[in-house]
Amino acid sequence: MAEIITIVQYLFQIYFYMIIVYVLMSWLPNLRESFIGELLGKLVEPYLSPFRRFIPPIAGMLDISPIIALLVLQFAERGVIAILLYFWA
Repeated sequence: MAEIITIVQYLFQIYFYMIIVYVLMSWLPNLRESFIGELLGKLVEPYLSPFRRFIPPIAGMLDISPIIALLVLQFAERGVIAILLYFWA
C-alpha cells in the first residue's frame, strides 16, 4: 500500500514540476517552440487552459492562473491519497 501512495505522490510531483518549468519557459523567448517546450505544452496546457478561461490576467499582463492550478493540483493529490488510504486501510 505504501508503494502505491509513494508512486502517486511522485506522479503528482512530476506534474507539479512540469507546470513550473512550462511557466518559467514563457519568460525566455522562443523556448516554448523547442521540442521540450512543445512536449510540455501538450502535457500541461489541457490542465492549465480551464484555469486561464476563468481567471483573467492581472493588469492584462500577470497570469496567476498557474498558481491557482498548482494549488488545486496539491489539493487533488491530498484527496487521492486520502481516498487510497480510506479504501486500503
